[in-house]
Amino acid sequence: MVKKTEPKPDEVAFERSSGNVFADLGLPDAEENKTKLVLALRLNERIKALGLKQAEVAKRLRIAQPNVSALANYRLDNFSSEKLMEFFNSLGYDVDVLIRPAMPKRRGAMQVLMAV
Repeated sequence: MVKKTEPKPDEVAFERSSGNVFADLGLPDAEENKTKLVLALRLNERIKALGLKQAEVAKRLRIAQPNVSALANYRLDNFSSEKLMEFFNSLGYDVDVLIRPAMPKRRGAMQVLMAV
């Protein structure tokens, strides 16, 4: 978990992040939520780069416009990682999944990389 540092006089206390804010907050499904957030971030970047309006995005992704708004505002409870990857396909992007051994003595992790 996160290592706490006792502040010295006149210093600000801080905690070093694990790299996953969801895990740091002790939330369930932390890895999945981090993956969904990164996928949504990259997806929203692509949508912005394409210059699409929400109605156009809804048509391409085959979802209702309110769901496009939820995606744009990172309300991701109703989206799975798989569905977010399918959205990339609907926008004309290939999605590759690479599985490789984790570093020794370390739990595996998920990572999202975007080629442009």
